[in-house]
Amino acid sequence: MAVKVVSHEWTKGELYLLKRHASPERAQDLLDSLPYRCEDGHFSARAPLRDGRAHCFDGALLAAAALTRGEFQPMLVDLCAERDDDHILCVYRCRGYWGAVAKSNFPGLRFREPIFKSVRELVLSYFELYFNMQREKSLRAFSKPLRLPSRTRLDWECNDRAGDAVVRLLNKQPHYPLLERHHTKRLREVDKRFYSSQLLGVNQKGVYRP
Repeated sequence: MAVKVVSHEWTKGELYLLKRHASPERAQDLLDSLPYRCEDGHFSARAPLRDGRAHCFDGALLAAAALTRGEFQPMLVDLCAERDDDHILCVYRCRGYWGAVAKSNFPGLRFREPIFKSVRELVLSYFELYFNMQREKSLRAFSKPLRLPSRTRLDWECNDRAGDAVVRLLNKQPHYPLLERHHTKRLREVDKRFYSSQLLGVNQKGVYRP
């Protein structure tokens, strides 16, 4: 599938929308209002508003673009999974505590209140909810938070070509294992009832298939 490349400036309406959603809670509301994009590709922050749908990557960029219009300094964290899709969070700090805004196909992998003392503690809150279709708990590692470059260096807000460059920056960040090897040998399958509850509203076209 060909990746379309578009580079435009925000419209006045889009900028107004960003400013209205400049808090973490409102940014999450904005992401939740958009259908999940199942196709692969790393687009700009503007792409979800332009195309009317969002993936975890461009959703995180959109949240970051909104938060920069307010009082928060957004950063990206890469969550790495085994036999599953990776996930991107837009994280922020509030009074010294970490929280997150995120777009996901799964309801449990989205917003987190700013109540966590460290990034690792924040990431651990996703562990029990992060699983594949074989009911395996799949989250394994996370990156050091990435502070996005200024638009003059890399226009991640409006240039779709910048998406792949942001991915490369994330890949260069130090990554830290979440589990020890002996942990992974003893993980229990996700409970069937809990598994079913977390599939509510999931678009099956966007589910990881081995």
